[in-house]
Amino acid sequence: MYPVDRKILLGAALFALIVPSTIADLFPLSGPVVRGKKARIYSAGQAAAPKKAPVPVKRAIWAANQLCSKPYRYGGGHQSFDDGGYDCSGTVSYVLGAAGMIDSPMSSTEFRRYGKRGRGKWITIYARDGHTFAVIAGLRLDTTPYDNYTGHWAPCWQTTDRPPRGFEARHPVGL
Repeated sequence: MYPVDRKILLGAALFALIVPSTIADLFPLSGPVVRGKKARIYSAGQAAAPKKAPVPVKRAIWAANQLCSKPYRYGGGHQSFDDGGYDCSGTVSYVLGAAGMIDSPMSSTEFRRYGKRGRGKWITIYARDGHTFAVIAGLRLDTTPYDNYTGHWAPCWQTTDRPPRGFEARHPVGL
């Protein structure tokens, strides 16, 4: 057995206790819910999670609501889940991080290999080189308005579909 410095052990134990709680404090643990199996947009572009959805899906939706007031920023959300602005993959990374499905942010290219192929029951990630978006419980979370270009890019919920042509559909295992 190797001798271990008590200071190192104490530091490691404190780090293990502090870091997860700091990350957990970043993401909401509760939010609005609606009956049924589909999410719905309500006031100010926020979404209510389906009451029957698994907890990770609800947490993803509630986390996405936090981003709806954040600006689009190229590269935003790549260094850390906690950022002042988010791009497409930073947005998707944030919600998957909140749901406990990833440990660190991913790029749109990395999302092309994420999880399993095909559409998921609750969450589908659409990825290609240069852009990614998600459909969570029937609502699209995207940084670009596909149907009505307003010149304002930002993470927000969309009720309109975006044709997945050119995107690879992926989903978290079990969802």
